[in-house]
Amino acid sequence: MMPVKTAMENPLHASAALTSVMARVRPHIRALSPYVPGEQPQGGGWIKLNTNENPYPPSPKVAPAVAAEIERLRLYPDPSSRRLREAIGRRFGHPADGVLIGNGSDDILNMITSVFASSPGVGHTVPSYSLYPVVAGLAGAAMVDIALDASLQLDVRALAECGASVFFLTSPNAPTGVGFPLSAIRTVLENSSAPLVVDEAYVDFGGESALPLLAEFPQLIVVRTFSKSYGLAGMRVGFALGHPEVIQMLDRVRDVYNVDRLAQAAALAAFEDVAYFNHCREAVIATRARVRGVLNQWGWFTYPSVANFLFTQPQHPGSGTGPAVAENLFQHLLKNRVLVRYFSQHPLTCGFLRVSIGKDVEMDHFLEITQQWLNNA
Repeated sequence: MMPVKTAMENPLHASAALTSVMARVRPHIRALSPYVPGEQPQGGGWIKLNTNENPYPPSPKVAPAVAAEIERLRLYPDPSSRRLREAIGRRFGHPADGVLIGNGSDDILNMITSVFASSPGVGHTVPSYSLYPVVAGLAGAAMVDIALDASLQLDVRALAECGASVFFLTSPNAPTGVGFPLSAIRTVLENSSAPLVVDEAYVDFGGESALPLLAEFPQLIVVRTFSKSYGLAGMRVGFALGHPEVIQMLDRVRDVYNVDRLAQAAALAAFEDVAYFNHCREAVIATRARVRGVLNQWGWFTYPSVANFLFTQPQHPGSGTGPAVAENLFQHLLKNRVLVRYFSQHPLTCGFLRVSIGKDVEMDHFLEITQQWLNNA
């Protein structure tokens, strides 16, 4: 029998094999730039205001709902998440077969591009959620950019006429927090039959929802998540509402067991605890208003947010505003173990910081550290 050599014994063969494998990577995957999430710090002592997580724990009804499923973990979960779909349908007056559940809303965005992405590409506003180019890239599709200016006014004609095979519209917008009016979304739908995905990850914090337009426009898909307003980012559950025939097409590319048993139970318990949901949501909104008031007193320009974060332009007494000022404050906060988000790559965002809304004590610490920075003129 011929002896088998390991890769360590035959490094030239291993190198050639690796080269051969890498040559077989599909070109659109080779060109893909992966999504870069906000930093997840290790260890304690951090104030984490960089990934728009809910500062409050999920509903107290979640833990017993999850615990009740532990003994059934040997069984596959309901592949269609039927109970959750029915509950969402009842709440929003929409048929359950027009509801889709995903492993986070990102899973649903990926399904949408798998079904609809084609030439000339996937549309989005710039800036917006940086995952859109990633899911489009996974489908081998290009991006169709519709630029926003500092006014954050939606160019409805440009959206309607851009020719994208599917368009992602984040409302409230990320990273600015500005919500687009329902009248503008209606105008886009009236002038284009292409699928329009309104990504409402943050809508529960004050935005105007596109849900009332679903019955009128079959090309509309509304996507939401349990990660933000329901405090379940660690469970990864999202949902979409649309015309049942459109949802049926999306369901064809869904992984059969895409949402596990524990996540389904947690999401259903959180969704049905309306009183707790409203309490936490209103607390975030109140804290957002208070912190924005302080930023206004400092003379900083801050976009009017209907999300659970603020997008603000730092202004230093000795240096004014601009990218160098924003980055300097970002580094000062980081040094003091306060994490916020800085988007340096776009001219509309590079002079701003995005600050997630935490608990009052966390936001007070953020303001205190920022005041120290201001005092160092």
